[in-house]
Amino acid sequence: MTSASHGQQPTIAVVLKGYPRLSETFIAQEIRALEVAGLPLRLVSLRHPTDTRVHPVHREITAGVRYLPEYLHQEPFRVLRGLRRAARLPGFARARDVWLRDLARDRTRNRIRRFGQAAVLAAELEDDVAMIYAHFLHTPASVARYAAIMRGLPWSVSAHAKDIWTSPDWEKAEKLADCAWAVTCTATNRDHLASLAPDGRVQLLYHGLDLSRFPDPGPQPAGPDGTDPARPVILVGVGRLVEKKGWDTVLDALALLPADLAWRFVHIGGGPLKDRLKDQAARLGLADRIDWLGARAQAEVIEAYGRADLFVLASRIAGDGDRDGLPNVLMEAQSQRLAVVATRVSAIPEFIDDGENGRLVAPDDAAGLSAALASLIGDPARRAAMGAAGRRRLEGAFSLTGSVGPLIDRLRAAVAARGGR
Repeated sequence: MTSASHGQQPTIAVVLKGYPRLSETFIAQEIRALEVAGLPLRLVSLRHPTDTRVHPVHREITAGVRYLPEYLHQEPFRVLRGLRRAARLPGFARARDVWLRDLARDRTRNRIRRFGQAAVLAAELEDDVAMIYAHFLHTPASVARYAAIMRGLPWSVSAHAKDIWTSPDWEKAEKLADCAWAVTCTATNRDHLASLAPDGRVQLLYHGLDLSRFPDPGPQPAGPDGTDPARPVILVGVGRLVEKKGWDTVLDALALLPADLAWRFVHIGGGPLKDRLKDQAARLGLADRIDWLGARAQAEVIEAYGRADLFVLASRIAGDGDRDGLPNVLMEAQSQRLAVVATRVSAIPEFIDDGENGRLVAPDDAAGLSAALASLIGDPARRAAMGAAGRRRLEGAFSLTGSVGPLIDRLRAAVAARGGR
């Protein structure tokens, strides 16, 4: 344990699965908003970064980051030292009992690793920490929970998507019963978690978008309508190349578009399905009409939105239950006045109103997706109206300023309670 200097303001320890990550701008913008609000933070990451770039917001974050042993065998002396120190903490026996009950139902190396990481965290955590706040209800919340029990601290959690829908109900229920409070980013998530939690434990907080980073481009000139091969309609999709994003359905839908329609598809994001999807595009005869740009920093993504005419995302529920919540990229696209074609999955209908600021189709429906794309490719005026409606919806109900306020209040209360003690 590290002693805090006398009179130092209590801090919040924020436990993250990996930091920084290009695909988790919503977390980075929240962290920065908490700092701007005056909350002192210490970041704790379970994994080292793998992205070679960062977003501008990452450079603005001033909180230091501590990396726990990603795999226990990589830092054996640190783990042993952490276990020895943690074993002297008053809450260690209870944390060990909780972990052993979890291990009996989840006999995995990952479960063992979580307890080792938690012991290191509990041993090294500064004495001025008022609360441990975890992003994601699965692994990070496990580490936060075990460490908080060891240290006798309250802990809280922000739940998102995969962490909810691929975790067993017993684990979610026990964590929600144990934490001080939980927030989640969609009404769909909230309703599910609330059914497993004590009354009032789970609160809905949309992520919101930091509109200062996504300035309104204003009304744009009329775009192309797909009739001029020299001026194709630019479709853009942003998201990892994983099953739940439905990029294979997007490719099938593009292949069904009328042969004489002028379009080009630009994809931004990396992921394990890259080669498979490129092969599919080649089989469908689409390879020369698609640009696979890979992962890009935020400024480059915004530039791509500015060059595009229409945004597409075909989210689905993956075979393991993983699914999107409310993808931030939908809000980003609409911040730049892009009409959206997406699917009726999870919380997407909470933001996209079919026919108002975009079009919604059923997941895995390539024909329906293709028809929606074709109708908007040929109607630039309707695209413009939907994009403008999307910007208004963002400013009215999905800005970061409105969404992060209740979180700031909760964390300030934890800091005040610690200061009072």
